[in-house]
Amino acid sequence: MGRRKGLTFYQKKKKLNMVLIKEIASWIFWMFVSAFLAIVLVYCMGMKTSVIGSSMEPCLYNGQEIFLNRLIYRLSSPKIGDVVVFRPNGNEKAHYYVKRVLAVPGDTVQIKGGILYVNGETQEDYFNDKIAEPGLVENLIELEDDEYFVIGDNCNNSEDSRSANIGNIKKEHIIGKAWFRMAKQDSELGLIE
Repeated sequence: MGRRKGLTFYQKKKKLNMVLIKEIASWIFWMFVSAFLAIVLVYCMGMKTSVIGSSMEPCLYNGQEIFLNRLIYRLSSPKIGDVVVFRPNGNEKAHYYVKRVLAVPGDTVQIKGGILYVNGETQEDYFNDKIAEPGLVENLIELEDDEYFVIGDNCNNSEDSRSANIGNIKKEHIIGKAWFRMAKQDSELGLIE
């Protein structure tokens, strides 16, 4: 008996294509990795806040938006010259303060004759004017472990570590380092020095 020609409903079983499955799995894996890295990057370096007041002029202006690096101070400590964002005494209801670190743990700080001295050396490079009000640092103070002395570049229009309600800043109250500023009218866009 010969095979009949005509319609048959016999179908050949399809085998799974392993190459295709591996390619799809690879795409899914890299999508998850990319999403995870994007979330980490936005969390660590994408937080944005606005400068309030003129205490950081001419570096930063009232209303200017800045981006923060929230990861850097988990890996290292603030350094002299860093512009940091913090909440005074960790007060969650206070707005973010933006100031420059001018003394680190173990340093001595004093303001005499309108000049800031850190470890006996002047720090005049950061200010255009003499400091009118020495506040808490009229007498020599020594920073304890985990304390930072911060001050605004526009020192005579700044509430900072000289003020009793701010004082020296603990590292745990520092939110992050200001690393990038957005354009404010005719000022430039760029990294914060």
